[in-house]
Amino acid sequence: MRVAFVGKGGSGKTTLSALFSRHLARSGAPVVAIDGDINQHLAYALGLGEDEIFAAPPLSARTGEIKDWLRGTNPRIPSRDAMVKTTPPGRGSRLLRLLGDDEIHSRHVQEVGGVSVMVTGAFDESDLGVACYHSKLGAVELYLNHLVDYPGEYVVVDMTAGADAFASGLFTRFDMTFLVVEPTRKSVSVYRQYRDHAAEFGIPVAVVGNKVTGEDDLEFLRSHVGDDLLAHCEQSTFVRAQEQGRDEGELEAHNTRALDRLRAAVDARPKDWATFQKHAVEFHLRNAAAWANEATGEDLAAQVDPDFRHGPTALAALVRS
Repeated sequence: MRVAFVGKGGSGKTTLSALFSRHLARSGAPVVAIDGDINQHLAYALGLGEDEIFAAPPLSARTGEIKDWLRGTNPRIPSRDAMVKTTPPGRGSRLLRLLGDDEIHSRHVQEVGGVSVMVTGAFDESDLGVACYHSKLGAVELYLNHLVDYPGEYVVVDMTAGADAFASGLFTRFDMTFLVVEPTRKSVSVYRQYRDHAAEFGIPVAVVGNKVTGEDDLEFLRSHVGDDLLAHCEQSTFVRAQEQGRDEGELEAHNTRALDRLRAAVDARPKDWATFQKHAVEFHLRNAAAWANEATGEDLAAQVDPDFRHGPTALAALVRS
């Protein structure tokens, strides 16, 4: 199951992504946490020391090699240059199993705080003025497009701040999106933007209230978010200690129960491979018409395999072959 955490900058989505990933991993569930934010802080929120360096190469550093591996023998994709971030898999493509023995997981995963972590890669000096951060997220989109995950397995992605997540089709790649909302008007305004965009495509969104200090804060969230409010987290002395480099105590009982509610909501979602593939094709065709045909010099609509059905059946057929 794929889970995204989104929200206003500073709302606590990275902290909640880390807490949720650790909560899942400690239960014994297979989980991969991906830092998809322009500010690469997820590994540190999971326990990487401030003076330590995340050693596994970022996904964006090897996008070309990732494309080569994923396209496999798919005749609709003749080269890495013809493969863009939205290119959907088809017959001949390589599919991924979560934490499988493959080119991507074996090279890009590093364990931090008991959680398997991959990072998109930071926005560096060479990108200034010539690239947008969404170009780096292309490898994440390709990874999710080619992943066959099952109930009880989790990919948790810490996304870019605000409604900027809608600048690509990546927002359609998740089974559940948790929108982290503080009890402030600015945070609620981001919620409204995201809610309206998600509703247009039938994307499930649930709100996690954060930094709640009392009943007034909770009432504020209820009055502005209504039934979308799934759970809320209170101000945490445990989280503050972690942020200050002190590993002491345990997460408060109320906040642990909130994480349980998030997991229950994810587990209750049916896995809808048909809709997943429909969105993948739709956004690929949009991107092809908007920029990718011109950029590659090819008609990328031809990359869509009309007979391909994503999911466990496609993976089983690949194994048999």
